[in-house]
Amino acid sequence: MINWYGEVLRREDMLMQDLIGLLKIDSVKDETTKSINNPMGIKVGKALEYVLNLSENAGFHTKNVDGYAGYAQYGNNEEEQHIGLLCHVDVVPATGKWTTPPFEPTVRDGKLFARGAIDDKGPTLAAFYGLKIVKELNLPLKNNVRIIFGTDEESGMSCMKHYREVEAMPTIGFAPDADFPIIHAEKGQLNVKVVLKEKEVNPSTVVLLSFQSGSRPNMVPERAIAIVEGVANNIQLHYEKFCTTNGVEGTIEKDGEQIHITLIGKSAHGMEPHKGKNAATLLASFLETLPFDEQASTFLSFLSCLHEGYDGKSLAISYHDEITGPLTVNPGVISYEKSGEKAVRLNIRCPVSLDFEVTKNRLREAVNTKGFMIEELRESLPHHVSADHPMIQTLQTVYEEEMNEKATLLSTGGATYARFMEKGVAFGMCFPGKEMTAHQADEYIEIEDLLKATAIYARAIYELGNLDLKKGV
Repeated sequence: MINWYGEVLRREDMLMQDLIGLLKIDSVKDETTKSINNPMGIKVGKALEYVLNLSENAGFHTKNVDGYAGYAQYGNNEEEQHIGLLCHVDVVPATGKWTTPPFEPTVRDGKLFARGAIDDKGPTLAAFYGLKIVKELNLPLKNNVRIIFGTDEESGMSCMKHYREVEAMPTIGFAPDADFPIIHAEKGQLNVKVVLKEKEVNPSTVVLLSFQSGSRPNMVPERAIAIVEGVANNIQLHYEKFCTTNGVEGTIEKDGEQIHITLIGKSAHGMEPHKGKNAATLLASFLETLPFDEQASTFLSFLSCLHEGYDGKSLAISYHDEITGPLTVNPGVISYEKSGEKAVRLNIRCPVSLDFEVTKNRLREAVNTKGFMIEELRESLPHHVSADHPMIQTLQTVYEEEMNEKATLLSTGGATYARFMEKGVAFGMCFPGKEMTAHQADEYIEIEDLLKATAIYARAIYELGNLDLKKGV
């Protein structure tokens, strides 16, 4: 009987050292530095190079797939089918107030703080070390196991789309990029850009020059800034009262005839918008009471109706099912310029049984009545693996025996790489009852959880590596 946790403890120092090295890389997608070799920018490319170097030094067969992804493979089975572990090395921007710099990993109270600690660099190194343990123990496998490192998970997953075009995609496996025990159902998504319909308006003494908020559709925007002209001098008093009532920070600064109004909310993952405080929609609910022209008022009214309207009722698209729960709406990126673009990007998470065509039609009608139109719409269908699949049963056994607790099947509003595999699931690594800090300031991973997850992954890799794929698993 292999003591998987004991094997992890023997490698703890090296695991921490390698993880800290990866966390130091500011691997946020940056199109200003992209190139043929680094399509997501230099720093994301550096993170990919880092994990591929680790993999090569560990004795795995490695390949850089055109800078979009890379893989490390264990096993020499000639069969094309293999087990996949799909991870990513890119991270979202490190917004918000951090206790310590987000790319200077710091240990406090048994937790490792850094951007990417739980999403997804910590889980990636846990999976990597799980595979490394299986190799170093020289355990026999019927199937090749390939850990695939993506580079664009946070911004559209173009990395896996490219990988799928040029490499054989594993049919079964897991993504260590969500929650334990097992997520076997993922919501679909509608990523929608709506723009204000331009029309002639009468001038107003109060003018909205600019309104900007958010950096990614899949993040609840933490900061919103509006620039206005012509407001009454007592606006500061009203705004301070508004911020106090809503439990947020806000400032007003005068710059000549212009007034800059800033509101600080709370960031969260776009799949759980209720866990954040959307700065854009909240600021809009304050500004909409001012006598702007019809165009600015229409824009602010639309944003305001979305404030805490996570369920989509204000857009006539509310829906719920028993497998994945409610539809959610996150207004993630907002841009208004008086003489430029006036747009809102919505990230909508859709239950597995939702009728997409009906929902899209309802959405078009709803935004049209509010003075907007859909300019862009991208969809990603839901993903679901049956509870009786042998891979699910294998992972349940591994989790239950390693953790001595039941492996309940879960669903998520998040989108992971698991959906790129016909029978893929999300498997960890946030444990039940633990705080998930992905996309938040002071993101962290508990070191003990990192070690436990690595042990679970090592055993899972061994068990999945010995499934009989020829039987149509």
